Amino acid sequence: MDHLLHLDRTLDELDPPRWGAPDADATGSIRTVHGMRHIPLGDLSPADLRMLVSQQVALPYVLPLAVRLLVEDPLLDAYFYEGDLLLASVRAPSSAWSLMPDLHARLRAVITALPETAIAELPRGAAEDLARFVTQPEAHGPGRSGTR
Repeated sequence: MDHLLHLDRTLDELDPPRWGAPDADATGSIRTVHGMRHIPLGDLSPADLRMLVSQQVALPYVLPLAVRLLVEDPLLDAYFYEGDLLLASVRAPSSAWSLMPDLHARLRAVITALPETAIAELPRGAAEDLARFVTQPEAHGPGRSGTR
């Protein structure tokens, strides 16, 4: 399913069950993520996507949006630093990527095209995270075999 077709819908609509209101003692981050579930996908900012990916919320819906941005600007500064959305994305669990092998391949191609100088300027540990993502065995969607 192409999750980008649902840009006018919210995560609460697309990713059941709907979340209730956060607890009264919830952290600011939890309140923020709860609020993002009510925003149409097409209105989520790069910073929102970074937060949702980092918190592993509705990854089948937010990773395609993140990759769409990263194809255009791999080192996008979503909120904290240059490349923060990219690093959040490659740190998403491999189980999420296995549901979207074509998306995984697109992001892998983006990463392998990055100049070494750009990777060297990312925070400590980033080069290892990127290398781990690139060298992951090719992801295959449900019901797909490893043969071509």
